Parts: sequence; structure tokens; C-alpha cells
Amino acid sequence: MNKKLLSLAFATAAMTACAVASEPNYKVTVNFPDDSCDDAMAYIVDFDSGEPVDSAIVTGGMAVFSGSIATPVMSRITVDGRRSRMFILEQADITIDREKGKASGGVLNGRLASITAQMDSIVALYQSLPQDSASVARGEELEAEYMAIPEKAIAENIANPIGLYFFLQNASEMDLTTLDEQLKKYPSFASSKRVGKLRESLVAKKETSVGGKYKDFEITYNGKTSKLSDYVGKGKYTLVDFWASWCGPCVREIATIKSLYNEYHDKGLDVLGVAVWDEPANTEAAISQHQIPWPVIINAQTIPTDLYGISGIPCIILFDPEGNIVSRDQQGEDLVRDVTAAMSK
Repeated sequence: MNKKLLSLAFATAAMTACAVASEPNYKVTVNFPDDSCDDAMAYIVDFDSGEPVDSAIVTGGMAVFSGSIATPVMSRITVDGRRSRMFILEQADITIDREKGKASGGVLNGRLASITAQMDSIVALYQSLPQDSASVARGEELEAEYMAIPEKAIAENIANPIGLYFFLQNASEMDLTTLDEQLKKYPSFASSKRVGKLRESLVAKKETSVGGKYKDFEITYNGKTSKLSDYVGKGKYTLVDFWASWCGPCVREIATIKSLYNEYHDKGLDVLGVAVWDEPANTEAAISQHQIPWPVIINAQTIPTDLYGISGIPCIILFDPEGNIVSRDQQGEDLVRDVTAAMSK
């Protein structure tokens, strides 16, 4: 569908909605730094659900949204795959400067800006401290002050998106037990789709931690179907590297894995690469560029990362000959230590 037809479709939908919707109670004006986005469709996207809330065509370096919402929503602007910083879509006249990444307008946006400014000021103070022993105590005080701000923001904003926003930031560093404890404290956040997805990931990670059994998956690429079970649980130790061509730490870890492969492959260690979150052509180019000698399952995308609760890569897992997990999430010297210990058996 061309842009004119797409515009007409949205306009028709908006006219139809007017018959049943209330009067607009928000207006969002987005200023773009140049006219490179002109004629593109911009969207307001619900940060929690990932669903589009509103749309507008960029014209003259500007997109203007107008509509009605019942409750505020933590949101971001997306255009041509690019995403802005978060803002709160609320019943107000809101202006977003894409170049500076700032949103103004509305009570909640003002409150969020104030909280963020407090945190930024503490960071600036911390960074300005002299690098000496006398500053250690003051540094610890600033760290404590910094950590207290999100906790206070959550407690004071349980009923609006600010509370969920800071809860999610804290939750990204939690294990499953801690997350469940926090959800007992703040049960309203349990209905969040992002919180639910995070919890599912933590459950999957717990089930595939050291002592767990491998979970099989299959990927079809270029007419060939590969399963993890084609390589794991076949009577040998198998090191599985979940990686991507664009990931700097992944590429740096290849040297460590190569060293282990060269030392232990003839002694019974197999290595398998699983390319996730990557374009197949880029994966294939990286395999050639870095001269990776072990097999790689290409175009796995999110299938294994969902299954194993992988939130960051590289994620390297060592399976024993029966497919039990004996090491996970180790890199560098720690990975060498675990593989060496396993192969010494």
C-alpha cells in the first residue's frame, strides 16, 4: 500500500472512530531534527504492550498526534524502526524534541523529568569526586541516595506508569525469587505484559541453569532443519555459544572458544554456535570472516533465547555427555576454568 492510500486508510479509520470516541484529550507534537523522516508514518507505541496507540504522518519535520485516552500510558515514538526515549501519554498538550530526547507537558511527564534530573545530578556529583581514599565514604553515600530514588518513585507512583517504569528497571537485575517477593509487595505490577514476560524468562533461566537438562529446539534454514539434540546429549561434552555477528562481546569471545576447541576437540569436546537475533547473511559473513570451524545453527532468532531465558549474549552453556548443564554464562578465564575442569574428568 502506498503512502497516500495508507494516509487515507488512517484518516477513514479516524473519522469512523469519531462517531463513538470522546473528544480528544491529548495532543502530542514531535519535532524531528531534520526533514529526513518526512512522509514517513510515525507511531505512538505503548511501552508495556508494544501495541500502537496512535499514528501520524511526518510533515515538515513534525508529527502531530491527537486523540483520547482514559488512563496515562508509558509510551515512545517510533518511525522507520527508530525509537525515541520514553514519555508518558497523558491528558495534556505534550511536546517531544527528538534531537534532545526530551518530553514536556503534563503532570506525570513533569514528575518523571524531575525524578530523572535528581538521579542525573547525583551521577554528576559522583563523577566529580576526586579519585582518592577520602572520597570513598562520600561515594557510598551518593550510591545509596541514587538507589533510594527509584524505590521512592515506585512507592509513590504505583497507580501510574512512573511506578511501573522504575519497577521494570529494577526488575531487570532481579532473580526469580526476588521478583516474586517484589510482586507480593507491589501486586498491581503483575498484570504488566513486560513483567510477565520477564518472569517467564527468569523461570526458563532457572530451569536451564547448572544442574538442569537441555531443552531441545529446531530451526529450519535454507531447507535444512537442525535440532539442538543433533549435537547435545550424544556422549560428548558440548559447548554451545548463543551469539550474533553484531555483538562485540560475542566476537571477542570467539578467540577463547577457539582456544578451547583447539585444545580439547580431539579429546572429546564438541562446539556448536547458535546465531540468535541476527540476519542470516550477516551470520554467514561473520562465520567466514572469523573462520569459525564448528557448526553453527543459523537464523535461530528468539526461539532458543526464549526457551533458555537468555536476556543477553554471548550466552555460553556447557552440556555434559548426557545433556546436563554443567556451566552457564561464563566467559574468558571463567569459561576456560569450567571447560578444563569438565574435560579433566
